[in-house]
Amino acid sequence: MQLIEALNWRYATKKMNGQPVPQEQVDKILTAARLAPTSSGLQPFKVIVITNPELKAKIQPIAYGQTQISESSHLLVFAAWDNYSDERINEIFNHTVAERGLPENTFDDYKNRLKSLYLTRPASVNFEHAARQAYIAFGVAIAAAAELKVDATPMEGFDNAALDELLQLPQQGLKSVTLLPLGYRDSENDWLVNQKKVRIPSDELFLKIA
Repeated sequence: MQLIEALNWRYATKKMNGQPVPQEQVDKILTAARLAPTSSGLQPFKVIVITNPELKAKIQPIAYGQTQISESSHLLVFAAWDNYSDERINEIFNHTVAERGLPENTFDDYKNRLKSLYLTRPASVNFEHAARQAYIAFGVAIAAAAELKVDATPMEGFDNAALDELLQLPQQGLKSVTLLPLGYRDSENDWLVNQKKVRIPSDELFLKIA
């Protein structure tokens, strides 16, 4: 399978060479993230695409000095909704019925069940749920990048609160979840580039119940 070969090729690139990724390749990666499945199809997150060198330079210390931030061609920030709301849920379902040409009340029963669940929970619980949906798109984007032979470095190691403040995410009802620098490996200076990929053996990872 092409995907398996791509996943064997990819690794968490530690050093990038600064070469720009063609926009058409980035667009394909973003499209893959957009098409990722999410709970109830709500897509409760945004993907912020950063190419500005000065902004990336400000983000690098927030990401504990990881050089891939500034060396990347594009930096993707996956930011989840800070909470579910009546307005946000309505907006998604209104868009769905409009796109499918359905009557406005098609999903009312389902939508109201979701609201009765989500809108009664603490904001922290809802953010955690939204963040898990962002992670699905994050993983799909990583796989898409690998298929395109674009290097990517999945990152959780950064000061979320500082990044949120820098990007003014609270004003948009968002909280940062993960970072994904995109670029090309610096094969001569990346210590990890030729290391063997190591994963838990299949017979240990998969528990089969017949």
